[in-house]
Amino acid sequence: MTPPAQTFTLHGPGLRGTRRPRVAIIGRAGSGKRSIFRAAAATSTRHERLAGIGPAYEECLVEVGIDQISLVALPAIDGLHDLDADACVTLKYLLWGDHWPAIAGHEAHQPAIAFAAPDVLLMVIDATALERDLELALELMQLGRPMVFALNRMDEARSRRRFINVRALSVRLGAPVVPTVAHMGIGLADLYTIAVRVAREARHGHAQPPAQLPSAHIEMQLHAIAEIARQPEVAAAFAVPETLLMLQLAENDGYFAQELQAHFPVQHAALLAARAIAGAALPRPLAEEIHADRHHRAAILFESVTRPGQEGTPPRWQIWADDLFLHPRWGFVGSLAIFALVLFVVFEVSAFLDALTVARLVEWAAPWQPTDLVGVVARALLDGFIGLAGIVIPYMIPLVVLLVLLEESGVMHRVAFVVDRGFHRLGLHGGVALPFLMGLGCNVPALAATAAVTHGRDRTVASLLITFLPCSARSAIILAVGGKYLGGFGVFALFMLAPVVVSLVGKLLKRRYPETTPGMIQEIPAYAVPTLRALLVNTWARSSDIITIVLPLLVAGSVVLALLGHFGMDDWINLALTPVTGWWLGLPVALGVPILFGVLRKELSLLMVFTALGTQELAGVLDTTQIATFLVFLTFYVPCVSTFAMMLKLLGRRDALYSVGLSIGVALVVAAAVRWPMELAGWAL
Repeated sequence: MTPPAQTFTLHGPGLRGTRRPRVAIIGRAGSGKRSIFRAAAATSTRHERLAGIGPAYEECLVEVGIDQISLVALPAIDGLHDLDADACVTLKYLLWGDHWPAIAGHEAHQPAIAFAAPDVLLMVIDATALERDLELALELMQLGRPMVFALNRMDEARSRRRFINVRALSVRLGAPVVPTVAHMGIGLADLYTIAVRVAREARHGHAQPPAQLPSAHIEMQLHAIAEIARQPEVAAAFAVPETLLMLQLAENDGYFAQELQAHFPVQHAALLAARAIAGAALPRPLAEEIHADRHHRAAILFESVTRPGQEGTPPRWQIWADDLFLHPRWGFVGSLAIFALVLFVVFEVSAFLDALTVARLVEWAAPWQPTDLVGVVARALLDGFIGLAGIVIPYMIPLVVLLVLLEESGVMHRVAFVVDRGFHRLGLHGGVALPFLMGLGCNVPALAATAAVTHGRDRTVASLLITFLPCSARSAIILAVGGKYLGGFGVFALFMLAPVVVSLVGKLLKRRYPETTPGMIQEIPAYAVPTLRALLVNTWARSSDIITIVLPLLVAGSVVLALLGHFGMDDWINLALTPVTGWWLGLPVALGVPILFGVLRKELSLLMVFTALGTQELAGVLDTTQIATFLVFLTFYVPCVSTFAMMLKLLGRRDALYSVGLSIGVALVVAAAVRWPMELAGWAL
């Protein structure tokens, strides 16, 4: 019997397009606002000025599950009183967005672009200065907008032996409070998920966090001022929550009091009288009393939710691990350690496995050199299967297993968070760090991993850039030939060309694919011990395409190239490639066949070079410039048939062919850029 179909209940239509809510990040300077914004920001953000003046804000789209938000990083604000011109503009935006009321209609600077008021305020609270920021929180709650609080810098509060009861704080504020460590990416995924939930609830009419009124003895003295703020003409002119207007007038706020005096002189006279009467009944002037009361209420709230101790402290090893991978200054060291581990697997473990398995297969098949057509085809088929084994056994399996272990343990997510900002310069997110690391071993599994973590424009750009990373086969040629004839400095220079080329090509691709993708939240999961099942499932998921996609094209390519050689097409191929090899690259014409046949497997190129030149001592037939030019061209030239097969599946025929043309063009340009200066410098030794 067929089981009934499982149903899923959605909370409502997706918050996308015109339904997309605007979430504004607000808080004091130094609280971590910028880190929280950048952790989720898209590869490109919009920079504008509120009403054309003051400091600029930043805005971008961010995907949160199936929903999207328009994320805005506003300039810092320290309070709602005694504001300078810049902070006053920020307050006006929080109140009115781009629809300023009659009270502000006379001002010279008006909103120049459509920029609606935020749907949700995301206030960042510094956990190490909780009492101070709670006072600001009490003020911002008067704005009457849905709020979410990010309790940031929790790691520093913990190191100072200060425990904060987050749940109690949330209850007392009447709004969600999410503990975060912004520079480490901890808690940010939950933060934005809750912000979306609050935006959705607000659209269904759920109550906003209640405005925090002053203490009872002050509230009794505010009735007359509340009556002024409640008058229809005054309320309509200011278009702000009644409680906010009442308190701003009571505290003699410069902007609100001045506008009331200019537009409503009668009410302003009544305000002065009410303020004087209230001040006479209180120990201090009304404005001072309200400020002191707010400070006192923030202090009481602080003391009620904090206490000294180390409750909830994670294990010491976890703290050390996070310091290694996520520290704002030293986190890059952890990423370099992971990079070094990947290189070790690529060049040491993979080389050992290659010598143990594939090298023996090649040695076993070497004596069989058929000359008849059937034998040539059979040998080509065997070479195709050996080539597949040469990809899977030494390079793919150990590298994929290692990276799956790093991913399942939570380490790779931390590396991705640290390098996210660097990848933004390429128009990508840090999530592609895993495929890029895999590309150092083999481009094929790297492209398969790209498909799992990207989509759309990001997938295309990441896939194109990965092909310019020197895989293990190309790296082996650089080390073998470059190390012998160019020395250590030459090898280092060749490898340093790769990040330079990737960076420049990334800039080029940003123009070809200009679409800006929404920001992605780099979630930081808890550390975990990978399970055997997860290891096997994920390894197979990232390797299975080799059998279904790469094998047929690899075998077919082997057969085609073998037939070309069997029918004596070598001379014709060399002649056809003379403009490239002889004229542009300055290489012997005989190297045309090794360059063409290198698309089968890069390591075969070196063997074919020895055969074509009739010697393994390249220094006797090639000068230093020619060796450097050949290595540079081979590094960035079309990777291999297997890589092209994966590109066909991921990107389609058009972009796959574009990748071929791009790699050829880049290889020609970079090789010429190396050749010509060396010739001018007289390095043709």
